[in-house]
This record gives sequence, structure tokens and C-alpha cells, in this order.
Amino acid sequence: MQLFNKTNEAGNALRDFIEKHPRLVVLTGAGISTDSGIPDYRDQQGEWKRKQPVQHHAFITDKATRQRFWARSLIGWPIMRDAEPNQAHHHLVQLEQQGIIELLITQNVDGLHQKAGHKNIIDLHGRSDRVVCINCSVILSRDETHNMMMDHNPSFMHFKASPAPDGDADLDNVDFSQFHVSECPNCGGILKPDVVFFGDNVPKSTVAETLQTLSQADALLVIGSSLMVYSGYRFCKRAYEWRLPIAALSLGKTRADELLTLKLNTSINDTLKHLIKS
Repeated sequence: MQLFNKTNEAGNALRDFIEKHPRLVVLTGAGISTDSGIPDYRDQQGEWKRKQPVQHHAFITDKATRQRFWARSLIGWPIMRDAEPNQAHHHLVQLEQQGIIELLITQNVDGLHQKAGHKNIIDLHGRSDRVVCINCSVILSRDETHNMMMDHNPSFMHFKASPAPDGDADLDNVDFSQFHVSECPNCGGILKPDVVFFGDNVPKSTVAETLQTLSQADALLVIGSSLMVYSGYRFCKRAYEWRLPIAALSLGKTRADELLTLKLNTSINDTLKHLIKS
């Protein structure tokens, strides 16, 4: 594996990597959105920075978990909803327009790649701007659900908290037991963001579609992900099995370090900016 820790050298190395492998599949993680004000989950050693996010089973089976989740989301969701793409998102749009990126897979649920204008995207973990009923499968907008929750819980609107990943907020030491969780207006079922929570599985059809495109690409480029979650790591594992080169632009340790052809331990924005200008 080639390793670069300086931005200019990393930019040159990435440019050379793309010249040799001009048809890329790109996989992005939380690190690409931190400059847009959305925190990431892990530190540079791949360890949790905060308590682990809500688990799928707990959300589905435990009312108190849902109360805590939706109460914190009253504060956290507007921060994610109003976030704007940063330069890294726009640089990737340029690479797509140049025909370099054939498919972008994102582990993020913030929709910032779409806001920036990226076209060919697979939202591996879903989208936080949609809400689904787990009973009747009706889809609502997150804003519609957010407004219902606000109407039912005006006393929670005065709380302040710092943003946490994926539309959450660090609202602690609060009694959530009185929070009224809105039900599906169609059937009265449980409403859940249309995302893959921890402990849930990415749909098999999504994985199959992604692997099909990856099998025809020249290389895989990972940006801003520690790959500690298997849903993203699996694509590195498969690319390695297929002898496809893998590059990672991400600060700190990744789960796939032993599989990488090229490791760029540098700022995402600065490295991509250098690449676009070259």
C-alpha cells in the first residue's frame, strides 16, 4: 500500500490513480459531510466518539426508545435538513460530469450529494428526509412528521442541544416519558425514518445492484469512511477479491487498510481541490 500524509502529494497520487483507473465507483462516509456541520460517528482510530446510535430492534420494540429518538430529532433534524453541500460534494459532481465516477455509493443519509447535483447515487442506508410506516409502508416527508411531533410536543421546543450524526442531537438529562410520538396518519402504525438503523440490513437488491456496477469498474475510491460498518466494508472486500485497486481518502484508520492500494491520510476538501485544479 502506498501512503501519503501531505495534501499536495496525496492530490498528485490520486490524480495518477484516476488516470490509470478512469472508471470509478466511489463510496462516501460521514467524513465528507463534517464540513457541512454534520458530525461523524468515529475518531481517527475508528472508535466511537459518542454513545452508539439507536438500534433497529430497540426502536421497533421499545416505546421509550422511540420517545427519546423523536424528541432529540426535534432539535437535530432541522440542522441536517438545512445543511448545505461543501466543496467536496461539489468536486465529486465535477468528476461525475467528466465521466470519471460511474456510481457513487453513500453511507450517509443526509442527501447532500443530491443537493450538490450528483446524479447516479445509491443511498446505501436510505434517506433521512423520508419517513416510513413499518405497518402499511406509507411514505411521509420528514418535515411532515417533524411538524406533527412539534404540534404534539410544544414543551420540548425550548430545549437546546449540539448536533449529533444523522439528524440526532445530544439532548440528555431530559424526561422523555411525556413525549408524544405521532403515529402513522394512514393506519396508526409506528413511524420510522426511512434509513437502515444499526442492527438492520441493507436491502439485498441494493447490494446486488451496487456489486454489479463495481464488477465493471476500474477501481474503488473510498472517501471519508472508517469502513467499520460491514455494509460499506463489504465492497472493499469484494473489490479486493476481484483484484480491483482500492484507494481511500480518509483521515485515520480504516477497517480495510490491509486491502488498500493507496491510502491518502489527508483533508478531503483540500485533496480533492488539488485534484480538480490539476
